[in-house]
Amino acid sequence: MKFFPAQTYIDRRAKLKSSLKSGLILLMGTNEAPLNYPDNHFRYRQDSSFMYFFGINQPGLNAIIDTESGEEVLFGDEFTVEDIIWVGQLETIASKAAKVGVKDIRPSSKIADILSMAQAKGRKVHFLPPYRFDNKLQLMEWLGLGAKQVKPNVSSELVKAVINLRSYKSEEEIAQMTHAVNISREMHINAMRNIAEGKKEYEVVAELYRTAKANNSYLAYPAIFSINGQTLHNHGHNNTMTGNRLVLNDSGAENEMLYSGDITRTAPVSGKFSDKQKEIYNIVLEMEENSIASLKAGVMYRDVHIDSNKLMLRRLKELGLVSGNTDELAEQGMGGLFMPHGLGHQIGMDVHDMEDLGEDLVGYGEDLERSTQLGLKSLRLAKKLEANFVITVEPGLYFIPELIESWKAEKMFAEHINYDKLKAYYDFGGIRIEDDVLVTENGHQILGDKIPKTVEEVENAMAS
Repeated sequence: MKFFPAQTYIDRRAKLKSSLKSGLILLMGTNEAPLNYPDNHFRYRQDSSFMYFFGINQPGLNAIIDTESGEEVLFGDEFTVEDIIWVGQLETIASKAAKVGVKDIRPSSKIADILSMAQAKGRKVHFLPPYRFDNKLQLMEWLGLGAKQVKPNVSSELVKAVINLRSYKSEEEIAQMTHAVNISREMHINAMRNIAEGKKEYEVVAELYRTAKANNSYLAYPAIFSINGQTLHNHGHNNTMTGNRLVLNDSGAENEMLYSGDITRTAPVSGKFSDKQKEIYNIVLEMEENSIASLKAGVMYRDVHIDSNKLMLRRLKELGLVSGNTDELAEQGMGGLFMPHGLGHQIGMDVHDMEDLGEDLVGYGEDLERSTQLGLKSLRLAKKLEANFVITVEPGLYFIPELIESWKAEKMFAEHINYDKLKAYYDFGGIRIEDDVLVTENGHQILGDKIPKTVEEVENAMAS
């Protein structure tokens, strides 16, 4: 188990304490989650906010921070001899706590009394929204809440404080994210080398998992790897790859420190892009490169999304697929037909960073309202960018027959969309290209070593 220096965690907790005026901060870790019976678990993964402040990737831990006295208490139970028989003698909680600057460790059974005494004195217990049912049940028991009382009692002050701290990535974090992106790079290059006519998608997906595990990492999210790239979150991998298709690979590594990479590349099964595939691919590549070039502190990411849509429609107009004033049509939402998702999101320990705390709170703040337009309504990050945000830039262009037919039946943009010509793309699939980018005061930095992205680079990687 790796840790940042203890002072990193001490400073993070100090900043959190100073953000709240009074009360106890309760930070809950996660427990083991049974797969099909109690002793057979899913892969364990610590809660990201707990990990951010306490750094210990181990089940059965919770913590309390007293904003007034400054006390920091970690609750957990050391292994008994009977535990050691089954899992061996692992590093103790006390030893790990010392590495993150925590001196006060108490048994799990003691936390209920401390919370109860605080409530009896009228002190507020601040907690984050639980996304695991066992944590929700535990909160109900500890704080005497009914099921419908948990959500209204989530501490908005704590949520905002955590978002404010975790949004800005330190040099230590950027180094970890760069490491995760470089593992993701290796995953994608190995996938390109293994794509071949007649193979099953799952054969290449196996290489993604192998590469991650070979680097002592896991996937940050279930791999999206499919010849049906028009299905945005396609987690099925049973198709046979055929020579006329494109394969969309959206996958990234989560490293030992739980920082994520999120990379997408699209490659031709045959190893060579056809002229038709090149036309669409280069539109998406231009969208991505132009979007990245515009990034710096102070830019509204919603504007970058809209500008990307305008560029896409201008290029589709050149191909005769749409007509009219494309800038105006983009503002009216026509781009959603071809890119029904947002341009990107924040990334960090979570691939969709901090969205367990509330997607709109993370990506919109209190001043922006979410659009109802297809595509723009799925933009997870719309607000003004700030230095040390790390974000994804992931434009795509998709031909979804069911969506196209639906718009055609409703006569959506009937004068400006060449529905007849679009039929030739019903078997095309989709293309997405994605990188992870650090926003700086005056510009940006793409994280990690270069990953094959141009037509020539992708074809060369596949040939190697």
